[in-house]
Amino acid sequence: MAAQMTDAHRRFLQVLMSHGIMEGSEARKLHRRCCEIHKVYYAHDKLDDFISTINSHLQPLFMQIRKGMSEGDGRAHYALVNLAETEITKMASDYTENELELFRKTMDLIILSENGFASSTDILNLADQLKTKKMKKKEAEQVLKVFVEDKWLSERNGEYTLHTRCIIEMEQYILSNYQDVARKCNICHSLAIQSQVCESCGIGMHLPCVRKYFRAQTEPRCPQCNDVWSCDIPG
Repeated sequence: MAAQMTDAHRRFLQVLMSHGIMEGSEARKLHRRCCEIHKVYYAHDKLDDFISTINSHLQPLFMQIRKGMSEGDGRAHYALVNLAETEITKMASDYTENELELFRKTMDLIILSENGFASSTDILNLADQLKTKKMKKKEAEQVLKVFVEDKWLSERNGEYTLHTRCIIEMEQYILSNYQDVARKCNICHSLAIQSQVCESCGIGMHLPCVRKYFRAQTEPRCPQCNDVWSCDIPG
């Protein structure tokens, strides 16, 4: 039988819903605050159990709080995911058809790239090739800005990648729609967009997972085939 939802659980869910995604340390602070406000039992190492209780009550609504990892720094994040529809479908209520097409084409560039990034130049070049309705580059720049603000994309020095929120929420969509190229990290088993790939056997690993896994090894070897890892280990 599912553990009972308290007002602390409800408050936590409301705040997470308003944020869309929350970094692990923020989620831990929120967990403590919700328990203190509503005077329910709090244990600092029980956040995942606390979330499991919420998830058991969200199940009939086809929703779930999922834990994922930032590909940049390896930090844990939590996001509320709608399991009843793909994220692209859900995005349809927030964006126009040609904005969604630009997002899909951007996603193609990112996922099919070698490093998990797409340059703003390459993305903007797609703007006047859209089938739904062509976009001017200035308009496309604004749309990209909105995708970053809404946490679907991240931008760094004119290079775009998928935001942690997008990866958590769209993992199943990406794995089923990009079966030939999408891969899971061999270490943490979640979707890896920015990754290093073994030249011998083709397994991939997130950069933070590579860093952690090879930290103590003088001669880094692939965890799958044991060949020497030929990529530079991130500092």
